[in-house]
Amino acid sequence: MFAIIDLETTGGSVENEAITEIAIYKYDGNRLVDQFISMVNPQRPIQPFVVKLTGISNKMLKKAPKFYEIAKRIVEITEGCTLVAHNADFDYRVLKKEFARLGYSYERPRICTVKLSRKLIPGQKSYSLGKLCRSLHIPVTDRHRASGDALATLELFKLLQNKNRNLNEAVETDKKIQHKIQPKILKILDNLPEKKGILYLYNAKGELIAVIQTSNIKRKLNSIYLKTNPKSIQLQRAIDRVEYELLSGSFIGKIITWHNRYANNLEFSPCTKRNFNKKIAFDKENFLLIDKGHHSGEKAIVYVEQNKVIGYGFYKLNWEKESTEIIKKRLTEIEEHPFLRQMIYEHIRKKRYLDLIEL
Repeated sequence: MFAIIDLETTGGSVENEAITEIAIYKYDGNRLVDQFISMVNPQRPIQPFVVKLTGISNKMLKKAPKFYEIAKRIVEITEGCTLVAHNADFDYRVLKKEFARLGYSYERPRICTVKLSRKLIPGQKSYSLGKLCRSLHIPVTDRHRASGDALATLELFKLLQNKNRNLNEAVETDKKIQHKIQPKILKILDNLPEKKGILYLYNAKGELIAVIQTSNIKRKLNSIYLKTNPKSIQLQRAIDRVEYELLSGSFIGKIITWHNRYANNLEFSPCTKRNFNKKIAFDKENFLLIDKGHHSGEKAIVYVEQNKVIGYGFYKLNWEKESTEIIKKRLTEIEEHPFLRQMIYEHIRKKRYLDLIEL
């Protein structure tokens, strides 16, 4: 579970800085499950340059709640979550400082989308939220306001999560935070949907140990726990955390499953391990294969350039207006493999795709 957060502050020195606006969106990996947005009376003046940047004035905050009045809500909505923020060190430091003034030690694991973007989308001219989102054509409304920036961070995080599902290395913690025992598997099962998608299974170290595509997420995990063979029992004992990704398209599910297994050195089926002697060449050198994405308002794209599969991605409506440069930048890169080519080739041959656009 993730808590996407953004703060606006008074500016000034670290010791005297205080929150003027906060937005938190609780995200379970597929959808928003809760949110909290509030102005905050900082009980100190806002620096003039901050007023000009955010549009938030001292007058606007006179009747806003003080931090101690919303502190409990912040604790509750972020409990059991990893905080996600753009320049997380800043937001986390300010938040801890506000709680420290109340005599409360606030500690949460966190992911910084600046650091993660530098790793997964290298070579950008700027990693500021506005310029990075503009470069990736992620819409941003109400720039330099907590809600607008938090929503933009959420869209950026979704893109980064698609590029690498194994985000354990990106999580930062305070040294004294120890790993917490996850809820019982029975409780996890109760909260899983009976829908098509992909299961991501993690061990106690936060390592991705299995990626499974299924037509029914809840039923699939339940079936794992019904098996009694040694291999299944070993997997049952190793599972500590479960995440899932809902998909309306089965084909892109196969691509994602392949990519995550290959990238994390996970086990493949005997068919996937088989060596393919025949090198498959696509009929077209450069093309986009369009199919169903996560939901009805989104399309999945597989990009082939110079007869080589270079990656996949997701786009909402009107993606056709984007340049190929922007589309390529948003892709999750994927390793070439004969089995992957065979899978795409067969999908095209059987004409099961929504569209195929030659570039």
